[in-house]
Amino acid sequence: MTQSLQSIETHTELDEDRLAWLALVLTPGLGPRRVLEAVRGLRSPSEIFELPLTAIEGLRFPAGASQYVFDGKARSAAQKEWMRARELGVHLLTYGCEEYPERLKEIYDPPPVMWVRGDVSLLARPSIAVVGTRHPSPYGTGVAEMLSRDLAARGMLIVSGMARGVDTAAHKGALAARKPTVAVWGTGADVVYPKENKRLAEDILATGGAIVSELPLGTFPAPQNFPRRNRILSGLSLGVLVVEASENSGTRVTARCAADQGRDVFAVPGNVTSRNSWTPNTLIKQGAQLTATWEDVWEVLPSGVRLELEAGWAVESKPQAGASDAPDAGLRGREAAVFGVLRQDAALQMDEILEMLEGQLSSAEVFTALFELELAGRVRSLPGKNYVRCM
Repeated sequence: MTQSLQSIETHTELDEDRLAWLALVLTPGLGPRRVLEAVRGLRSPSEIFELPLTAIEGLRFPAGASQYVFDGKARSAAQKEWMRARELGVHLLTYGCEEYPERLKEIYDPPPVMWVRGDVSLLARPSIAVVGTRHPSPYGTGVAEMLSRDLAARGMLIVSGMARGVDTAAHKGALAARKPTVAVWGTGADVVYPKENKRLAEDILATGGAIVSELPLGTFPAPQNFPRRNRILSGLSLGVLVVEASENSGTRVTARCAADQGRDVFAVPGNVTSRNSWTPNTLIKQGAQLTATWEDVWEVLPSGVRLELEAGWAVESKPQAGASDAPDAGLRGREAAVFGVLRQDAALQMDEILEMLEGQLSSAEVFTALFELELAGRVRSLPGKNYVRCM
């Protein structure tokens, strides 16, 4: 054993049982189910380090995996990973830890080890997973952010995958409510993906949230990692809320995981002519809870969870019943006129806005009104001089 590894054992109080969980997860050829079944057959996880080769093979490990453990390679890999995690401030949460979320233990193949940056205790809180397409419409983005903000403001933890599109909007909605949110990654906990969400990841941690992965540090994005992480999204949560997703979207995997795990499935109805409405509309036909406002989620929650969350409510403003297409009564003059023609479910291009207001406002007045509305947070500017109402 190298001096550096001896040092890490001495100064970080290396836990032999947690190290054993990590060693098995890092052993090639072993999946979550096989690791969990093997540990259940041992007096303690760390016993794996003392077994002869024949006993390890008796755990129904593949020959290569058995040899890898017996030769000490698994332990060595685990020690290196442990040291790296400590250097980066990443917590190694194993199935045997007290902090491991009980809801996640209920699923068919819970991850034996999770790499967690941030507040581990969040994983035990009542939460809902918000998922959807990576290419949402302005309506989908706005709804995801609005529902996440409203639910987070009332104590519900928002969980998502920090992918582009709906996931990003969900996290931003929680952050807008100044509440923590949890991102479950399909990469190592030290590999930000997509890269443009680096600031979002920093904001999640700065707001007291957490980043979770079942993959070793340094794992880069691979297509097969993301469908597997979806079972963790649904497994951590009381339910899954689908905003927009096409027929072949990976969001369907998450919804199916939720149904298989006995979780509630919520879906936001969409325009029947839009391909991104196929999955949520189909889920509603199959019995998912139609969701337009936070109340639609709230009324389905178990009574004990509702009482727990409502006991901690500190919502300063009165709950909003939902989005409205009526002009905002607080606006006057040109801002009211411009705001009145904009929509929440579709963006309007600048030329369309000017045409609709022709004879009422000059182009300069429209430009000024849009600028003022955007500064006030009432309107969002999109690429190509397109504008949409904020929800």
